[in-house]
Amino acid sequence: MRALLFIVPLALTIYAFIDCLNTSEEDTKHLPKIAWVFIILLFWIVGPVVWLVAGKARRNAATGTGPSSWQRGRRQQWVAPDDNPDFLKSLKDDKEARKAEAEAESRKAEKAEAEEELKRRNGGTGPDDKTPPTS
Repeated sequence: MRALLFIVPLALTIYAFIDCLNTSEEDTKHLPKIAWVFIILLFWIVGPVVWLVAGKARRNAATGTGPSSWQRGRRQQWVAPDDNPDFLKSLKDDKEARKAEAEAESRKAEKAEAEEELKRRNGGTGPDDKTPPTS
């Protein structure tokens, strides 16, 4: 039982110290962050309690403040690939690119065939021409 009288305030101090260090300078209230660190460490039981009550700007739905810009930039929940619009768009773009590439190759092959046919019709030598070339 005597150990709890030492462990609980120590745990509270450690928690408040780490919370203070992880809090951005913009979210600290009333004093600079370094002052809060000294208050937490010097005033062993009172300092952490004061930090938790008054030192940090708490954000919740009641105050109407939203998440920070860092949290807004993150996706809040994992989304399966088949439900992710960005992933589906990338698949569509890949499919369109492959289709355009195949069409370009098809046109190139048709053009080569047309040129070869034109050579044969104009009396040029083609692959099926059995007459030797004249010089």
